[in-house]
Amino acid sequence: MKESVINNLKTLREKGPLVQSITNYVVMNNTANALLAVGASPIMAHAKLEMADMVKIVHALVVNIGTLDEFWVDSMLLAAKEANERNTPWVLDPVGAGATPYRNETLTRLLTFKPTIIRGNASEIMALAKANVQTKGVDSTHSSDEALAYGKQLSKETAAVVCISGETDYIIDGERLTKVKNGHALMGKVTGMGCTATALIAAFAGITSDPYLATVAGMTTMGLAGEIAARKAEGPGTLQLYLYDALYHLKESEVKQWAKLEESHA
Repeated sequence: MKESVINNLKTLREKGPLVQSITNYVVMNNTANALLAVGASPIMAHAKLEMADMVKIVHALVVNIGTLDEFWVDSMLLAAKEANERNTPWVLDPVGAGATPYRNETLTRLLTFKPTIIRGNASEIMALAKANVQTKGVDSTHSSDEALAYGKQLSKETAAVVCISGETDYIIDGERLTKVKNGHALMGKVTGMGCTATALIAAFAGITSDPYLATVAGMTTMGLAGEIAARKAEGPGTLQLYLYDALYHLKESEVKQWAKLEESHA
């Protein structure tokens, strides 16, 4: 599995996939810079009138519902529909799933366009799997371990790769399961780290035909970069700065030495 991460990182840097993000405005700058640092090209387009044309030219799409409004929802649905019809990989980030009926209704509509990958925290994945769990804003009130059964259920119901992020990240695709145990507690003090992970997953999905391996590569890359950044950081502010540097400089030897991956059956 480490070799897969290494090979996909090399391919990403060679191909520089174009990733469209319809994402929340809290994290646009963060995710765009992370994509650039890792070797991808970001485009933060959300205008309804250009959605169909935009999805035609990108290698992957992110739909992140963090800051919903009725105009962006229309754009999200159009983009997801186009991606589904064109077999363009798209990643759904169900920020705040379970918090409001409007948010849940939007997610139900988006799921009809069959996301390739779904990445969320434990509470979001549990809510999306109809577990009737209330979320605390966009922060998880449950551990990723608690959400594992719901993640398996969601993967089976949607045929999507499901990633539950937390202290241990779980990536589920049918009977395949990988645990990623990289990362650092300080990452939880910087807004949008999960959204950044989603963007990285999309970048990898844009260069490989296996969304499961793309998700493993994205979460491993994000976790390792966070660990490396935390060694130098004095707090949340400098962690964010060093994270971009760590993504930019991440080496094959660092993946081999520090990646903590466990494969098993779901």
